[in-house]
Amino acid sequence: MDPLSTLWETFFDWDSMREALPEMLTVGLPNTLILAVSAALLGSVLGMLLAVAGISRTRWLRWPARVYTDVFRGLPAAATILLIGVGLAPLGMQVWGPNPYPLGVLALSLIAAAYIGEIFRAGIQSVEAAQLEGARALGFSWGEAMRLVIVPQGVRRVLPAWVNQLIALIKDSSLVYFLGLVASQRELFRIGQDYAATTGNESALLLAGLFYLVLTVPLTHAVNWIDRRLRQGRAVAAPDLDVDLDPAGAPAATGKDPR
Repeated sequence: MDPLSTLWETFFDWDSMREALPEMLTVGLPNTLILAVSAALLGSVLGMLLAVAGISRTRWLRWPARVYTDVFRGLPAAATILLIGVGLAPLGMQVWGPNPYPLGVLALSLIAAAYIGEIFRAGIQSVEAAQLEGARALGFSWGEAMRLVIVPQGVRRVLPAWVNQLIALIKDSSLVYFLGLVASQRELFRIGQDYAATTGNESALLLAGLFYLVLTVPLTHAVNWIDRRLRQGRAVAAPDLDVDLDPAGAPAATGKDPR
């Protein structure tokens, strides 16, 4: 066989793809989305706490937040997942039994919190100091001003960066297979890898990669669209200036507000 035919049969065997497709749709895709979305939500909550602690004037809040961020951003994601999944496995056995899935979500959430915390911190600190001073002048407490005025504006400014982190979580969810998931818990990458190992053909793994592209590419364009809308703002209709002039050149009444 010539090399091109070999490459085609290795990566584009439609029978292998057709065999793996149902399981990827019913098992792999839901599990990948559950891992990514759960980690994004939990990581966002923890990240907001880290962001507020990171800008606090109190050292015992600011320093632990800084150390946490440095550690979980510095460690490889695979190492963090293995450390948590294996190290906390005895505790997990006592709480929910032999199911590594919650530990996988926990590991991804802790990783995401370090990045999302920095995203939120940058957004909060980008809000002008006059906003906080104005809120305090209106009678808001510091906590109320942060919760009702500063944090909403900061989160809105970094929304595209938050979506980028969701894209990263979708891809990082493939590393949870290190924890030894059962058949019903496998995500897209694990299913593709299993079919590739069984058939000796990489087509199923390529199909898993296509699923990741289908999930991440639209999100990437959504990020660009959101960022563009936030920068440009909404279009405002021009005021109606339909004013007739009388022969003397003065505005004549037309029944419309000339403003």
